[in-house]
Amino acid sequence: MNIPKQRKRIDAALAIYREKLDQIPDDAFAETPPGGGWSYAEVYSHILKATLSSSIAMERCTYSNCEPTKKGLNVLGKFMMLTGSFPPVRIKVPEAVNAKTPVEKITKEEAKNLIIKCRRRMDDTVALIEASSKHSRYKHPRLGMLNARQWFKFIGIHLYHHIRQLQRIQNKFARA
Repeated sequence: MNIPKQRKRIDAALAIYREKLDQIPDDAFAETPPGGGWSYAEVYSHILKATLSSSIAMERCTYSNCEPTKKGLNVLGKFMMLTGSFPPVRIKVPEAVNAKTPVEKITKEEAKNLIIKCRRRMDDTVALIEASSKHSRYKHPRLGMLNARQWFKFIGIHLYHHIRQLQRIQNKFARA
């Protein structure tokens, strides 16, 4: 995996989130879209909090602050790392994740601050990845045991996955 390339991909995704934030009408940000589903605010809450949580798991791997294991990726994890994307089916947020970082209707200001926090976390942790052990792994709730490089790649995959969700929300409002 090319770490600088992944970093550019993550930075580009965060830039898209920031740009879209300015394009979303204030009154629509926390509104549930026609037909149901998450609001823009809930997507921003989920994706940015998940990015921060994933960066913590990644950092634990860089410091080998994980229980030793020979376990690795499961089938879904291998698929995502190989293809660089989620499978073409809807996947619900695991209950364990929802309990740890519940989705909330945050404000645009909170979303802006979370984007800044995510950028800072990437700045602080990306330099640690290169020297990290491939055998230091931390459990992902759906993908199995990920090492620091895999967590870093997952962050990019996950960010881009939810950009498509923002487009679906926009389409729902446009059709209404």
